[in-house]
This record gives sequence, structure tokens and C-alpha cells, in this order.
Amino acid sequence: MSTTVTVAVERLPHAHDLPLPTYASPQASGLDLCAAIARDEAVTLAPGERALVPTGIRIALPDGFEAQIRPRSGLALRHGLTVLNAPGTIDADYRGEIAVLLINLGQAPVTVRRGDRIAQLVLAPVARLAWAEGPVCERATSRGPGGFGSTGVGIEEAQGR
Repeated sequence: MSTTVTVAVERLPHAHDLPLPTYASPQASGLDLCAAIARDEAVTLAPGERALVPTGIRIALPDGFEAQIRPRSGLALRHGLTVLNAPGTIDADYRGEIAVLLINLGQAPVTVRRGDRIAQLVLAPVARLAWAEGPVCERATSRGPGGFGSTGVGIEEAQGR
């Protein structure tokens, strides 16, 4: 069962006719964010190119929450378009316009137009960290200091090949 958190949102003048972010299905965890590009403009990203795309909204998150900006899987699959700093973080004290840093990792140019759904916004609780300085090696685990690849190599290994 999910919990509903009320978040203040302001639609900025250049997004007056765009919908507020919405969930695409009843159990979706992310709300779809739309591009608030001028009606007579478009953003075309060549392969490897990145662009900051405005959404036309700003929000006031309650204390103890963050909003994460995540890629849309369909855009990533079909066009190689993704969020460069995924997940992007919107802190509870940020009050500016939400913008999405997109990058084209595909083989062909991708054009983003006004109203296109470009990313997802996911609300997440935040726990604050308090350091307990001291030796970490005394807190032994079965993994220990093993780093990249220390718990397995890949798909073939997991499939027993």
C-alpha cells in the first residue's frame, strides 16, 4: 500500500498549457515530466549530445523527502535518450524550475518537442547519515573489502556457463 504525500507545485508561465506531471498507471512509481520548450522550437540532440530541458514546474518538497529524476525506459530503448545524471536529485530546499539533463546515447538524432514526456519524477524519503568514525574492518562481512566484480562476473557465470 502506498502513502500519499502532498507536494506544492507551481506551473510557470511558459508551461501554462501543459499538464502537471501524472502517473501513467495506478501503480506507477514515477510521474511523467513533460518538456516545456517553446511551441515554435524543438531540441534536437545528435548522438553523444546533451541538453538541459525545462519542465515548466517548480515544487516545494516537505522536509524528509527528495524527488529523483529518472529516465523513461521507452525513450532509452527506442532512441537511446536518457537522463545523464540519473537519478537526478531535487532536494527539499530547492525552489527553482525542474529541468532534465538529457543525453542521446543512440545512433541517430532525437528531437524533443513541447509536451513530450522526457523523464520521470519519483518521490523518496530521505534518511540523514550520522558518521560513527572508527575501524571498519572490525565490522566483518563475508564479502570483506572485495570491490568491482568480487561477487560475480556476469550473466554467463550466473547461468553456470
